Amino acid sequence: MLSAIVGINWGDEGKGRMVDLLSSSYDIIIRYQGGNNAGHTVVNERGKFILNLMPSGILRENVVNVCGPGMVIDLAHLVGEIKKLTDAGVRVSPLNLKISDRAVICMPYHRKLDELEEDRLADRKFGSTRRGIGPVYGDKYMKKVLRCGDLLEPDTLRDKVANLLEWKNLTIAGGYHAEPVSVDEEMAWLEEYGSVLAPFVCDTTKFLSNAIAAGKNLMFEAQLGALRDIDFGIFPYTSSSPTIAAYAPIGAGIPFAKLDRVLGIMKAYSTCVGEGPFTAEMFGDEAEELRRAGGEYGAATGRPRRVGGFDVVASRYGCKMQGADSLALTKLDVLSYCKEIPVCEAYSIDGLRVEEFPWGDALSRAKPIYTTLPGFEADISKVRRASDLPYNARAYIEYLQRAVDTPISIVSVGAERDAYIEL
Repeated sequence: MLSAIVGINWGDEGKGRMVDLLSSSYDIIIRYQGGNNAGHTVVNERGKFILNLMPSGILRENVVNVCGPGMVIDLAHLVGEIKKLTDAGVRVSPLNLKISDRAVICMPYHRKLDELEEDRLADRKFGSTRRGIGPVYGDKYMKKVLRCGDLLEPDTLRDKVANLLEWKNLTIAGGYHAEPVSVDEEMAWLEEYGSVLAPFVCDTTKFLSNAIAAGKNLMFEAQLGALRDIDFGIFPYTSSSPTIAAYAPIGAGIPFAKLDRVLGIMKAYSTCVGEGPFTAEMFGDEAEELRRAGGEYGAATGRPRRVGGFDVVASRYGCKMQGADSLALTKLDVLSYCKEIPVCEAYSIDGLRVEEFPWGDALSRAKPIYTTLPGFEADISKVRRASDLPYNARAYIEYLQRAVDTPISIVSVGAERDAYIEL
């Protein structure tokens, strides 16, 4: 079985929680894109963990975790994650964590470039996390990066760094008029953190190919959601990598593999971190009440998330772009406080009702058309069977299934590993 766990909306849907839940049925979990610009929060019997680069299967004893070639890896950040995990008693070794030798290294100068550009843009900024993700992906496609396999070639590493910085300082010093980056500083960083991670670096394509041949179960874990995809998201307010399921085998380093299942993760309401159009957004006291109820603050940045009612238009589009076979609905329990549940059922653009997700300037002009559904006003966090849910909670689930034209197979009613209902 080869399955992808992907986000339907803007990210922060609860993918890490679902990967942790479902990973007991899988042998290998693979992160196939992105860097440390977003986080997956997992709560289990060991505590609460925020994972940025580490695949969420690391919390399962018998699961092997892979950082695929589609990722960009900040070595210092990953070393920090490993330390936090090991300090909490989680085993991390080359036996259960493997880093692709083709994965790109996100260098300190990439973070510096990210900061310089966001400062230059000022109020026109894209809402970057300032962690170097855009610059390093740009350099990847210019073929001017280091890859993790370069850590295994110390004799040529310094020359590679020097050549890159000769080119990069033309922008840093010549364009932004900032202090140039020194080879010695970048090399010291590489030696400090690369020496820790080098034992984890290997040919993961060969490893995964052998695993498929042996009949192993593989799960592909995405970062962010369909609306942050570089091609099909709310460009330019997107991530810098493909977040859709169709890219999973490519970003995992096994483009010859075929997915058997795509599980989309979708919240019972809408949230968004960062800049860009967010049609269903609520403001004022109504928004703050929902934000507090859901604990809506970014796992990687701590930024308050923008919130709104469930967005039918965006979610239907996300399900289609992801090719979702079924959905896991998360945070239904958060809506327990609502007498009426707000739902954005359509958009108004230039006075016209629109039910297909627009893009470009049209999306920026979109206004929400809201309706309400009856609330269920009950604590459902202990419910484990669909038949025990309040009638209005079941009715809300059924409405969402029809609205996005995709069946819901799992409903999460809490952050804990066992707080879910199978439909």
